[in-house]
Amino acid sequence: MHVLVTGAAGMIGRKLAERLGREDVLGGAAITVLTLTDVVEPPVPAGFSGSIRRITADLAAPGVAASLISARPDVVFHVAGVVSAEAETDFDKGYRSNLDGTRALLDAIRAVDGGYAPRFVFTSSCAVFGAPFPETIGDDFHLTPLTSYGTQKAMCELLLADYSRRGFLDGVALRLPAVCVRPGPPNKAASGFFSAIIREPLAGREAILPVGDDVLHTHASPRATVGFLIHAAGLSRDTLGPRIALTMPGVCCTVGEQIEALRRVAGDAAVSLIRRAPDPLVERIVAGWPHRFDPARARALGFVAESSFDEIVRIHIEDDLGGTIPA
Repeated sequence: MHVLVTGAAGMIGRKLAERLGREDVLGGAAITVLTLTDVVEPPVPAGFSGSIRRITADLAAPGVAASLISARPDVVFHVAGVVSAEAETDFDKGYRSNLDGTRALLDAIRAVDGGYAPRFVFTSSCAVFGAPFPETIGDDFHLTPLTSYGTQKAMCELLLADYSRRGFLDGVALRLPAVCVRPGPPNKAASGFFSAIIREPLAGREAILPVGDDVLHTHASPRATVGFLIHAAGLSRDTLGPRIALTMPGVCCTVGEQIEALRRVAGDAAVSLIRRAPDPLVERIVAGWPHRFDPARARALGFVAESSFDEIVRIHIEDDLGGTIPA
């Protein structure tokens, strides 16, 4: 099996490549070739026994997508894209990365002859939904995004559904909740503070909280998110059905409840490092997001997330801090 991962230098892409490299199989088939691409050079996953191709390129640039698809990968994990706040503040960059790059990849697949139709796993977002919201958003809620990022993701979902309907590929779109706790330096996602208020105090650093403690959101760990992607790659077309976009499960809690989970796991000293500094742009973006979901279809199809935010904090400590909280 040949697997292509776009956005492989990003946090989710890197963790996905690490797991694929470690396990060497996907859906019961041995992975013989792993192609990793991003706008910066992706790292090499340790322990992979097959062939690794690393390509540094911009998907939206002419010819790049066609070159990647010319090797006819069996599974495409499309994780590349610009994050929410950056897509909102840089309109052109958001559409180029999130829409143009995705369509270039889809069209490159469509142009291949001989019945080629790979499984295509796309990372969408719950930002495709827009207010006014019911208390709980079910699988049938309409797409009315209120941000450029959400609009770009919704457009890509529609393209993916149409290309799948026409038989050009076998697509599935995963509407991810906030991925938390993200390791490494902060990114430009408007949701970045959800991770920062846990990650930074655990590292002994101050964290800025730009919203109120009553902000409610749904979260899944990077470990669970990688699990979603791998599980999606193994779903059969008959099992998935014609509605190829799925809302992923997660832990729904307020910012205040996140902080209390941090207190239970790491103590008062960690919580004392959170400093409140309201940010009107972040508050506006977050106010336009949905908060609580009933992902019945995803759960019925076997997607599983954490059961508590305490568990999410502990996973970050296990996966990214070596199992211990730094002194």
